[in-house]
Amino acid sequence: MSDRSRPDLDDDTVTALGSLSEALETVEQARGLLYGFHQLTGKADRLLQDAVQQLRDAGHPELAEQLDRDLVGRNVIADRWTFQVVEDFDASYWAAFRAADAHAHDQLSDGDRHVLEARMKQRGRTHGHPRHQAGPALEE
Repeated sequence: MSDRSRPDLDDDTVTALGSLSEALETVEQARGLLYGFHQLTGKADRLLQDAVQQLRDAGHPELAEQLDRDLVGRNVIADRWTFQVVEDFDASYWAAFRAADAHAHDQLSDGDRHVLEARMKQRGRTHGHPRHQAGPALEE
């Protein structure tokens, strides 16, 4: 079907699929923040290692040793570095969420995604106006 607004689907189904997609998009944003947390925590550890060396060089070996022992390479969450948190999130939550979203869209809209947005585009565009085309495969 070339009309992504899927006139064959009822409004309640389209709304529900749109809500599911929005939930998945929110999980995708959370995943991005988690990766940011992972990268920032790794950067902080490298900066800490630099500070420890600078303290040693400045003649403060006891403080440097304490920081090195207590903080450098420390687990950020019990028994885990951030890469392990990211891997667990991806394997146990993100992958399941993506699969559930795909399953729902396969069952209810033949795999078409963003049907709600396609309907919004149809309502909001000016028919026949340049740059307001329905889509690359659709005629006016």
